[in-house]
Order: sequence, then C-alpha cells, then structure tokens
Amino acid sequence: MRLWRIENWSTHPEAAQREVLQHLVTAAQYTEFGRKYNFSKLFTLKEFKKNVPIHEYDNIKPYILRMMNGEENILWNTPVKWFAMSSGTSSDKSKFIPISDESLKDNHFKASKDLLSNYYNNFPSSDLLTGKGLVIGGSHQINKLNDEIQYGDLSAVLMQNSPFWGQWIRTPELSVALLDEWENKIEKLAQLTAEENVTSLSGIPTWTLLLLKRILEIKGKATIKEVWPNLELYITGGVSFIPYKEQFDKIIGGKINYMEIYNASEGFISARVSPNDIGMLLFTEHGIFYEFMSVEEYGKEKPITVGLRDVVIGKNYALIISTTGGLWRYLIGDTIQFTKLNPYHIIITGRLKHYINAFGEELIIDNSDKAIASASEKTNAIVNDYTAAPIYFSENNNGAHEWLIEFDKDPDDLDKFIFELDDCLKNINSDYEAKRHKNIALRLPIVHKLPRGSFTAWLRSKGKLGGQHKVPRLSNERLVLEEIFAVKNI
Repeated sequence: MRLWRIENWSTHPEAAQREVLQHLVTAAQYTEFGRKYNFSKLFTLKEFKKNVPIHEYDNIKPYILRMMNGEENILWNTPVKWFAMSSGTSSDKSKFIPISDESLKDNHFKASKDLLSNYYNNFPSSDLLTGKGLVIGGSHQINKLNDEIQYGDLSAVLMQNSPFWGQWIRTPELSVALLDEWENKIEKLAQLTAEENVTSLSGIPTWTLLLLKRILEIKGKATIKEVWPNLELYITGGVSFIPYKEQFDKIIGGKINYMEIYNASEGFISARVSPNDIGMLLFTEHGIFYEFMSVEEYGKEKPITVGLRDVVIGKNYALIISTTGGLWRYLIGDTIQFTKLNPYHIIITGRLKHYINAFGEELIIDNSDKAIASASEKTNAIVNDYTAAPIYFSENNNGAHEWLIEFDKDPDDLDKFIFELDDCLKNINSDYEAKRHKNIALRLPIVHKLPRGSFTAWLRSKGKLGGQHKVPRLSNERLVLEEIFAVKNI
C-alpha cells in the first residue's frame, strides 16, 4: 500500500471543492429534490446558492421520513438503507441522517484509510496494526416501518458496514459492540477487552474514561499501560478533549498519541493529522461541499455564506454542507474557526444554539472548555463534565452564569477554582471581560459541585445514556440546568 502524506491529498482545495459540488449536483439532478430546485440547470456556485435555500433538519425531515419508508430518488440518486441517529438541536429528540453507499465509501471509509496511512507516515515504527482497536460505539436497531431500513448511532452504522480489514483489527465482536443497554455493555466491554492486546482506543472521552476505570478495577492495576502495554493511540471526537487530557494522561500512565477527529453523523469533516497541528485538516476531497456562514448571519432571511477562498482565521462560522448522503446546503449546527489557511485547518468552537449570550458576553464552548481546563490545572482539580446557563437580573442582583460541575477530583479550594475560571474567561473573551467589569452586568460565576453520577442520571432520565449522547455544555436558556437539578438524588 502506497502511503500518501495528507499535504498531497488536497494541493488545490478550492478546485477540489468545485469538482465535488459539480459531482453532487450532477448525481442528484433527477432526484425529487434535484428536480424541485432545477439541478440540471445549475452550472455555477452562484446559481446553486440562489436556487437552493439553506436547510435545517426540520426543513428536510419530511424527505427523510419518506426515505425511511423505503422511497427512493428523494434526496439522493442511489438507494439509502442506513440512517445515523443523532441528538441535535432540532425540535425532535433525535435526528436521522441519511447514509448512502457513496457517503460510506467516499467519505467515512476513505477518510479512515487516509488517516491510517498518514499515521504511519508520522510514526513509521508504529505497532498499531499488531493489536486490536477498541471502539466504544453506540447501538443499532431495525426500523420497524421497513425491514430493509436500519438506523443507529454513527459508530454502529460504520461498524455494521465496515470492510473486512476494519472487522479484523477491531474489538470486541460486533454483537457486543452493538449492545443497546449501555451499563451492561460497559461491563461486557471491560470483561472482554481487558484480556486483549489493545493498541488503540476510539470513543467519546466520558464513556471511554468510565470503561477504563472499570478495566482497572477488574485487573487490579493502577494504570492502563499495565493492562495494555502496547496502547499507543486514542482517537477522540464529539467534544473538546481539552478538559479531559489530564485525566487520560493519569489513568493511562504512559505516553500515547492523541488524535482528534471531526467525524459527525453528517460526514467525516476533518482530523488532526500531525501531533503539532493547531486544528484539524479540513477534508476537501471526500464528498462534502462546504459553505461557511458568519454566526451573525444566522436567522436572517437571506444569510450570506462564503467559500474557502474568503474565510479568515479566528472568525466564528456556522458550517453548511452538501453531501453524497443527500444533504443540501444543510446547517449542521456546529460552529468552527479556521486556524490555518491552505491547507485549511479548523477547530470546533461549539454549537450554533449552545452558547451563552444573555448579556452580550458571547460565551462559546471553546471559551468554557479552556477556562475549565485552566482552573482545574491551577487548583489540582479533575472535571468529569459540566454545564452552564445564565441567571438573569432580579430586583436584588445583577446577572451571573450558573455552573453545574461534576468533579472526579475536587479542587483544593473551590473559591479559587471559581476565581480562576472567571479570570480565564476574562482573558480569552473580551466581551465577557467587559460585562464583568465592576460587576455591572455580570457578577462572579456561581458554581455548584454535583455528586458523581449526576450527569449520567440526567442522561438516563432523558433516554440518552451512552453512545454519542453528551451533556450540553452551554445554554442560553435554563431548561437543561433545571432538569438536572430536578433529577432524583441530585
């Protein structure tokens, strides 16, 4: 197998994006969606953007429901038999994202192979493939409306459809990996994989830590390196790894490589391809066409989007994609910033609807993750998870941010933790700093230390325990905060 460095994959990313869009529009021109928006007559990006409106999930949900009932040629020109179930910011409990054969082959699996090749370029003496890769994924179910249509967490869909080489290097067996009941699944994963030669881990940090702690209990060991001495790579995505790195370093007990990826239900978008990169390389040749909308444009009747040529470093953009799965100018809900141009590198800064801007402070998840990490380091604390929301003005008090934090290790001094959290937010967010000036708009954050297991209890109460489900970090409303307070035993 010839190993290509990622720098060679996209020498001309803007040209690659034009080719991707042309392929997408040509392939779908005779679908119902393509006929509605005259795809056969769209020859330029300007015409594409003029004819096709930006879609959120509720806009395309009727099409997707028809596809889940077995109708074909709706959003994409080949049969779609799989749907990735994803929690999102739509009005529904779950979103169902179409996964075509093309999106599996040309996006998810192509990106995975490219990453593996590049990993060996970066670490030519790696023994990664001499052992097993432990994937902590979700579950899948058969759609009862049509026996041919199946859905599940993205990780489950990928495992169910992975090529032979993917089955060969993965642990545990598929029947265990796809178990529905999460707590039973964690126990079986721990019992089975504790005896394997695991060289890599993949999964959301919270659930991965839970599994690793159980494995240490079973084996009676102090660190994971004592259980899996050949472990060399942890692949993470879905949430920022910044608040978790210290915990992983400690529990693993030895040097390994960390790789952050952005593999959403809607597509494999980017990955950190070199240990020294600031940000993840945007995949421009993997079946996804990108547009970038300044977050200030969200909610406008005719929002303006830009392409790669016009993006700038450090600006907060909402990501809009068109894909081989049949998503068209789809507002994915994530916000990103560019850290490097050509090749284009990005970081995920949060969710379009997960932020706090109750007083003009423009607080995003990237800010809160960095502040939590800084406060933890300065007070010897370890944070399992957190969420925050505003407290609005009252007769006796001005506003504040209220934080619910679950510690794995309590800070030496909670008051100092709060001070450091606030101080870091002021240092990295000038809007927050201005609102905190002399407590005029915002007073010092209010922090509640939750018992361990509180967030797990809330997720269980919502039917979202395990898989890709996660606690919303920030909210401009207090609903999540109040629900967590109300859960029994919190």
